[in-house]
Amino acid sequence: MILVVAAVLVDVLAAPSRILAARRRTPAALAGFWEFPGGKVEAAEGPVDALHRELAEELQITVELGAELENPAGGPWPISGEHELRLWFARINAGVPTATGSHDALRWLTAGQLRDVPWLPADTAIVDVLAGSVG
Repeated sequence: MILVVAAVLVDVLAAPSRILAARRRTPAALAGFWEFPGGKVEAAEGPVDALHRELAEELQITVELGAELENPAGGPWPISGEHELRLWFARINAGVPTATGSHDALRWLTAGQLRDVPWLPADTAIVDVLAGSVG
């Protein structure tokens, strides 16, 4: 199983009111869908280290991590038969989020706007959980 890590980037960890979503540019099958930024954990790399690396590479930011958003069904969130996802709440502590590489747009969303963008199918269950926790 390939582990993917991502961040639910929020404006404030204690009482978030907005979440940053990233729109996929590549690959073609995923282009136009929105997701939580992150990426694959590399060999000999821990999940938290991978998340910090991916956010620095993809968005040119550093973050303070909050709690992990656990799957209510237990274990990591399923992505596909080969991939599973772990994600953490995070707050930007340095840098300005910039869409680079696999993303072509970023958007801050309130709870009421979470369903205004087409999320990757694997992220819709996460969005359902978040809709009740973002003020």
